[in-house]
Amino acid sequence: MGNRVCRNLSVRQARNKVLGFDKLFVSKDKALKHGRREFSLCWWLVKNTLTTGANVNLFKTAAAVCLVVVVMCGCDQGQPTPPVASNPKPVATNVEDIELPESGNSIGMKFKLIPAGTFTMGENDDAHEVTLTKPFKMGVHEVTQAQYEQVVGVNPSHFKDADNPVEKVSWEDAVEFCRKLSELPAEKAVGNVYHLPTEAQWEYACRAGTMTKYSFGNDESDLGDYAWFKQNSRKTTHPVGGKKPNAWGLYDMHGNVYEWCQDWYDNYPSGMVTDPTGAARGSGRVDRGGSWNRTAEVCRSANRRKYNQLNRFSSNGFRVCLSPSGK
Repeated sequence: MGNRVCRNLSVRQARNKVLGFDKLFVSKDKALKHGRREFSLCWWLVKNTLTTGANVNLFKTAAAVCLVVVVMCGCDQGQPTPPVASNPKPVATNVEDIELPESGNSIGMKFKLIPAGTFTMGENDDAHEVTLTKPFKMGVHEVTQAQYEQVVGVNPSHFKDADNPVEKVSWEDAVEFCRKLSELPAEKAVGNVYHLPTEAQWEYACRAGTMTKYSFGNDESDLGDYAWFKQNSRKTTHPVGGKKPNAWGLYDMHGNVYEWCQDWYDNYPSGMVTDPTGAARGSGRVDRGGSWNRTAEVCRSANRRKYNQLNRFSSNGFRVCLSPSGK
């Protein structure tokens, strides 16, 4: 039986039969995993080519392929496995211009999974290194009036349009929205807990791996492609997602409406920090991103503003965060 099979195989067919040739070189791990079985098959082929008079090319192919298996399966044997640190120190992450996973929730909100990483927060004398050790989900868009009304039951906005960002909401209104959204049966069933982003999460997501004035670069003449602001808004908000997104697929991080953050406003800490959540107390909450009635300079990635958490203005809105599995 073996002689008949060997005589009927072409050189390519025999080679593929022995090694699954198209799969062998995919990775060394696969070769190591299957090396013992493949070596036995190699020996079968070589033995039959010698005892049946199969053509020389087939013998050469079998011998060459067997040599590859031996080398790939044996080259790492006896080499020590490098130790793995139990608590590796976070390092800067090169995450610019990557396609991030997107997901949705029960009311149609979309989220991007933002990876953990290290970045420079702030600018000039305020610049400092921040490490975020856990990934988080960031709303692709600012919360719309339709979404807010669906959860809370009212639409307080001055510029009424279902697809425009909700505005005239205080920090406390935004937190209450997150609480009620988290309490929806469909959200509770999957353990989703919503919250405002920390200021560090917001700037990290806005920058999307950049260190420039804006998420797209330093030239403010390009801002009109990414933002609704004083020079192009015609004194009103606009439907979310109408401009270009940043490199991580987030829209309106510059302009349209200011976005509430979780933190109390305070001076930045000095030196490197990890997973900062802001001051323990203060006289105002952080607003980020600029708005439809602000200049290009105010819409910078690093620009921050302090507002009383009870204030409600037509330039104030928010977007929400979601930690995977509510953690």
